[in-house]
Amino acid sequence: MAEQVKDLRRLVIKAFHMTDVEWGEHNDINVDGHMTVSKEMLDKLVEEEKDYIEKIDIQIIKPGDHDRWTNTIMDIIPISTKVLGKIGEGITHTITGVYVILTGVDTVGKQCHEFGSSEGNLKEQLVLNRAGTPGDDDYIISFDVTLKEGMGQERPGPTAAHRACDKFIQTYREKLKKFKGEKCTERHEYHDIVRPGKKRVLIVKQVAGQGAMYDTHLFAKEPSGVEGGRSIIDMGNMPILVTPNEYRDGIIRSMQ
Repeated sequence: MAEQVKDLRRLVIKAFHMTDVEWGEHNDINVDGHMTVSKEMLDKLVEEEKDYIEKIDIQIIKPGDHDRWTNTIMDIIPISTKVLGKIGEGITHTITGVYVILTGVDTVGKQCHEFGSSEGNLKEQLVLNRAGTPGDDDYIISFDVTLKEGMGQERPGPTAAHRACDKFIQTYREKLKKFKGEKCTERHEYHDIVRPGKKRVLIVKQVAGQGAMYDTHLFAKEPSGVEGGRSIIDMGNMPILVTPNEYRDGIIRSMQ
């Protein structure tokens, strides 16, 4: 008798590789692999978060150019967007070759951390070629936030930094949505499969939920996004069920 299989949901992730990142008048990406970075929206982002943020700076870090100062790394963020469906199903477009790194400090030089900071030489603080970190040949867009004095250790400060960075990344997401899928450089397909009568497997992942950087957001509108997300703290630090494809598609956003 053939094994019964239920295919609950299908996720297709299409990757577009960026080979060149440089300064330009606007934030832009092209399917041919060219990406430009602009500082044009930084003043607006600071104004929107003026109660918490003093200034924002952006740097383009080329592959191998890691012998430089960095403030504490708050997050490493891929640029991904939903094209069809919601997180965990449908079609997602993502960029390879480029990561955004969010870093933070306050106006008196206190790093954004709770139990340990990671400021110093980026070459020593960043481990390459791991799951979720840039590779040897990847570009890095450093999104460096200077918060108001004392805001780095209170929940609203780091959350404002993540929110501002998310709006910056959204400008690329909007363009990425319009890429023609057949021009992707990689294509991966994932299925959430149920086999009735077989063992059920549950993986328990413990996430941070103590406050400030020790917070975790889930269920944002975009993969690895902030807008629309809910804090695990605000949900009472209760267990939350997510599907394998939701996890793959970036439904969890670590605020550390």
